[in-house]
Amino acid sequence: MPLRCGKERGVRNGKPGAAEEISNRAAGEARRTPAKGTNVNKAQLIDAVAEKLEVSRRAAGEAVDAVLDGITGAVVSGDKVSLTGFGTFESARRPARVARNPRTGEQVRVAAATVPKFRAGQAFKDEVNGTRRTAAKKSAAKKTTARKATATTAAKRTAATRTTAVKTAAAKTAATRATATRTAAAKKATPAKKTAVRKTTASKAAATRGTAKKAAVTKAAAKSTAKKSATKKGAARPMARKTAVSAPANKTAAKKTAAKKSVSKKSAKKR
Repeated sequence: MPLRCGKERGVRNGKPGAAEEISNRAAGEARRTPAKGTNVNKAQLIDAVAEKLEVSRRAAGEAVDAVLDGITGAVVSGDKVSLTGFGTFESARRPARVARNPRTGEQVRVAAATVPKFRAGQAFKDEVNGTRRTAAKKSAAKKTTARKATATTAAKRTAATRTTAVKTAAAKTAATRATATRTAAAKKATPAKKTAVRKTTASKAAATRGTAKKAAVTKAAAKSTAKKSATKKGAARPMARKTAVSAPANKTAAKKTAAKKSVSKKSAKKR
């Protein structure tokens, strides 16, 4: 029998080659994923749990043992273990009966016993029947449609909110600009008003001052007129006094002249 080289045997330098590694991986996958219709043992169940939870095989084995021990202990104690969606584990009392041996056909008396009983849940039944998968697909489709509708509604709301925000910002900006324009116009108008008020006040003050000056001049003129009148009156009084003084003097002179005339007349008569 001829010897084959290392490549043909899948061995290189004492290590398995690529072909052997691929075949080993395929065998491991076959052990972990049993074909449809085959029996799944505890080891394969542990491998599936370890792969699903991404833990070590030892941890997965301990978890499976803990679940099985818990269910077994509860059923032995007479309790009912209900796993929603999966099924119910419980114990049932079976009375004594007569059975027939299928090989020999002889009748065999079977004593009364307590036996474990499992009743599958509706979700488990639907899953096995394929109804649950169809329902799950429909539910997933409905959820997807609902998500799309929700996303569309959210997008519309977001767009409406953005539009409203833009409109509100534009309105606020316009209002701010209008307010600023009004404020600027008011500021410009205020100095003009102040200037007009100042001019008016100045005009009024000047008019008041002019009136006061005119009144002062009028009063001064009145005072001057009064002084002149007083001066004239003062001057008239001495003249009157002089006139009064001169009048008696004239009268005395007249009397003297008359006396002289009478004396002269008397002297003439005597002659």
